[in-house]
Amino acid sequence: MMRGMGNMQGMVKQMQKLQKNMQKDQEELNKTEFEGHAPDDAVVVKFTGDHKMTDIAIKEEAIDPDDADMLQDLIIAAVNDAMTNLETQTQKTMGKYSRNMPGF
Repeated sequence: MMRGMGNMQGMVKQMQKLQKNMQKDQEELNKTEFEGHAPDDAVVVKFTGDHKMTDIAIKEEAIDPDDADMLQDLIIAAVNDAMTNLETQTQKTMGKYSRNMPGF
């Protein structure tokens, strides 16, 4: 019976270590800056790993008062690119914690 308790304590310690590592990796990911680019870098956006936009740069030639739709499309393209980059890195960084775990 005591042998089972030792295994349980070991498992609890292992889970606590895993949780601490997970939190550390998530904090690092949140600090990481991700860029998204529209074609020809007409619009470039920057996001943190926790999905907050920190910057947007729009080339002057992308601003056409007669074609606001094009600028909107460029912004959407840049944001979607940044989100794809962020999600890819999130999977690389955090995915290791859910592999081989039942229910994930």
